[in-house]
Amino acid sequence: MSSLARRLTDSRVPVPDEASMEGARQFDREAADQGEQDTTQRKVEADGHDPGSLAPENRETGKLERTALYGTSKRYRPHFRDPSGREVTRAFDRKIDAQRWLDEQTVALVRGNYVHPQAGRVTVGEWAESWLAGRSHLKPKTLASYQSLLSTRVLPTWDRVPLSKVGHSDVVAWVAGMRSEGLSASRTRQAYHVLTSMLDAAVRDGRVARNAAAGVDLPRLPTTDRRYLTHAQLDDLAERCGPHRLLVLVLGYTGLRWGEAAALRGRRMDLLRGRIEVAESVTDVNGRMIFGSPKSHARRWVPIPRFLRDDLAVQLADRGPDDLVFPSAAQTPLRVQSFRRWHFDRAAVAAGLDGLVPHELRHTAASLAIASGASIKGVQSMLGHASAAMTLDRYGHLFGDELDAVADRMDAARADWLRTEGGLASVRRLH
Repeated sequence: MSSLARRLTDSRVPVPDEASMEGARQFDREAADQGEQDTTQRKVEADGHDPGSLAPENRETGKLERTALYGTSKRYRPHFRDPSGREVTRAFDRKIDAQRWLDEQTVALVRGNYVHPQAGRVTVGEWAESWLAGRSHLKPKTLASYQSLLSTRVLPTWDRVPLSKVGHSDVVAWVAGMRSEGLSASRTRQAYHVLTSMLDAAVRDGRVARNAAAGVDLPRLPTTDRRYLTHAQLDDLAERCGPHRLLVLVLGYTGLRWGEAAALRGRRMDLLRGRIEVAESVTDVNGRMIFGSPKSHARRWVPIPRFLRDDLAVQLADRGPDDLVFPSAAQTPLRVQSFRRWHFDRAAVAAGLDGLVPHELRHTAASLAIASGASIKGVQSMLGHASAAMTLDRYGHLFGDELDAVADRMDAARADWLRTEGGLASVRRLH
């Protein structure tokens, strides 16, 4: 006799027969099954993924069914399979809510923009590592700028936020907060563009359905008038720069970027043809001078005015093909900060050009070329712009005088025609 039977006998309670015992065991099994379903349901509600999906033959996907808790709690559970084959399910109190959710997921699947709930749980900080690693092709200075913006502006706010939890209103508040802290409009826009670029990549990777940062109003950049030096002003500035006179003239008449001029080597100079081959650039990245390709990643040839060729020949007389044309005193690439501190800024003030920066010499080269009759395509080639449209956007207003000259030449050409063939044509019409 079992211990259970002995206890029942001792307490003078009748011992149940075998049928009653089997009924009790069936009740216990059903209770255990119900407990297991409750546990499974809690897991489903927690992460949106049904652990029972490993047995797909037990369930037809894309259907709406009653849960085991019908009548007591979450009563309806729709489920379907995502493109990777994983089963996704959620529990709802009301049938209409469950059906609406299932319809929304079905539409997303058909449109191809479905995102699994687990995909968006990656945090912005975790995603930033993947995003930055995929941009190793960018120039070192650009990468350093991204890293700085991430560490100082983006991650302090968004590091632990899941991608799916980034809200549009939160991004708006973040942008407004940076401005209220006194951050410049330029730096604020740069930080925003890093975040929105990361979210764009997350959309393409199927992490989120849309970019929550899109469409945020950004602070306007302050408008500054470009300065274009005349021949006289450029010559005066160059003379005041002492040992760097020739460098200033080259910048002001060829339109080289600073990094291109600082990386220029003797073998890139063809004085017989009057050309400079722009094939290299150097950039200061966290105190290290890094050589690389020009900004446009394309080589170009820049014309050298004849009056500069003799001076350049003297500059190259004692230099080898691989020597820098405009080095520092230590024969290393000349840093723009040192050039400005010891020569350029002082010369600009003395010449009455306070606040002038070396990059404005590039604008000057464009304006002098246009005033000399250069075409849009010619200026584009000289400056290394990606398109003529870019050249027009920046310097189109300088072509006004040239258009006036074109009109004058057309007037002169017609007047010449009228004096010759035009007069004879009038006589023929009279007869």
